[in-house]
Amino acid sequence: MAKQAAAKEAATAEDLSGVSFEAALAELEDIIQKLESGGVELEKSIALYERGASLKAHCEAKLRAAEERIEKIVKAGDGKPAAEPARFE
Repeated sequence: MAKQAAAKEAATAEDLSGVSFEAALAELEDIIQKLESGGVELEKSIALYERGASLKAHCEAKLRAAEERIEKIVKAGDGKPAAEPARFE
């Protein structure tokens, strides 16, 4: 059972590798709207929920990667400007 879940997760990650944050977020919002409407059959709801969970994880990973790339300008000990990774709390 765990092997199936890992294989499915890997396949989903491959499916989303080329998807931008904005496209993934738009698709996730569409899925949420469909699920909240209540007009979707059970099996389709489950598939949509699984896709939504994958999209959420993809968006979170994209955001983490963006945060790691952001730097802030600080004044170094010698008074010259320097860059250091931004910290998000």
